Amino acid sequence: MAATDSIVIFYIIVDRLDVNALEQLRSILGVNGLLLGDRVAERAEGWSDTTKNCAALAVARPRTVGEVSATLELCNKNHIGVVPYGGGTGLVRGAVAKPDQILLSLERMRTIEIVDPINRIAVVEAGVTLQNLQEEVDRSGLMFPLDLGARGSATIGGNISTNAGGNRVVRFGMMRDMVLGLEVVLANGTILTSMNQLIKNNTGYDLKQLFIGSEGTLGVVTRAVLRLREKCNSENAALIAVKNFADILHLLKVLDARFGGALSAFEVMWREFYDVVTAPGTGRNPPLPRGEPYYILIECLGADLVEDRKRFEDILMEITLDGRISDAVLATSYEQASNLWSIRDDVDRIMTLGPILMFDVSLPISSMEDYVSDVRRSLKNLWPDHVCVVWGHLGDCNLHIWITVHLDDEHTRSKVEEIVYNPLSKIGGSISAEHGIGEEKIHYLSVSRNSDEINLMKSIKKMLDPYNILNPGKIFC
Repeated sequence: MAATDSIVIFYIIVDRLDVNALEQLRSILGVNGLLLGDRVAERAEGWSDTTKNCAALAVARPRTVGEVSATLELCNKNHIGVVPYGGGTGLVRGAVAKPDQILLSLERMRTIEIVDPINRIAVVEAGVTLQNLQEEVDRSGLMFPLDLGARGSATIGGNISTNAGGNRVVRFGMMRDMVLGLEVVLANGTILTSMNQLIKNNTGYDLKQLFIGSEGTLGVVTRAVLRLREKCNSENAALIAVKNFADILHLLKVLDARFGGALSAFEVMWREFYDVVTAPGTGRNPPLPRGEPYYILIECLGADLVEDRKRFEDILMEITLDGRISDAVLATSYEQASNLWSIRDDVDRIMTLGPILMFDVSLPISSMEDYVSDVRRSLKNLWPDHVCVVWGHLGDCNLHIWITVHLDDEHTRSKVEEIVYNPLSKIGGSISAEHGIGEEKIHYLSVSRNSDEINLMKSIKKMLDPYNILNPGKIFC
């Protein structure tokens, strides 16, 4: 398709767009800064999108905050919807654009500007991937503790916009706890620079918190000041099998106390998850026999290779002797620890079971056993041959529940959503622990938020984005 053809199609589809808008966007973004046609369609709309058939009208790829500002100012003037796009690893259709909307990708803004080992901060552009940041700060003897399976693709801007959680929340918190300052472009093109570098800055409203977790509906994050930690010299990991959920609760409490703050991960896999990812044909030998009710992956990060290792082994030996652990394996090297983590991270394997409906919920740990049992009972009543795979960051109250009932239609999806979400209201749970709302969870927001909260959120949205151009149709109807 020739460039002139693309321009003609652009005008036809978006009849409300000023006739000079395309040329203005091209002049703002440069020759390669605005993609049309097939170069748009090849984009995935999220991690589980295998069709790669993005419907957006165009993809804007600015190089500077000035270009982001000019793009949003133009789109705001013409009332054109803009959908911020990170690494394409989302699971709630939070970066899906309609045919009359523009996808805004910061993939050309990937500069790590500063890694400061004295003040323990990093200043980065929003398009930097999580893995690249981790590797860069590691070279300075520091660590950025956020970690998740999609680290190679997920961007810092996307992590901020969704308030990403991941594997080490139990010790280091979520993305919100690692952001010191932000640069954000508002819907009208205003550049809000709040690049605070202090851990303590108690001067009025903490404006950055408005944008962390707002899924690109209030502003576009372009740069961030991130809090770094000293690199941990020791890493000890173990995989534990237990027979009763009560033993999981006991172990979490005991291990967190005994390790004195060093516990960095407490990941629980129900039997179905472990059996699928270690099944014959996967090329993976299960480190523990399959078939146990629960498997726990624990990780401790510390400072002393020898002493930390001895303490780790001693504590695990003590809790093994009290009969609450049916089996355990300790990683004796970094490679073995990585192999244990590869089991937990191999969620792709679950996709082979059939059409998967993915859920990311949060609830009190004390309610989890009954909640999972109730969900499975309700599913079995309607679909006896269903598969329900459960795992998650149990140390911070987060479960991932992936379900297949071997059907994939709107009615089926709605029934499964009701089974998963509705019980959460009575137990103080959340329909989204770390993935956000996007389009998928809009109709269930009231399960976790009351009407006053929702109305205030809508008022803030209206104030900052009166024409609703920023990620329209996400979070709210």
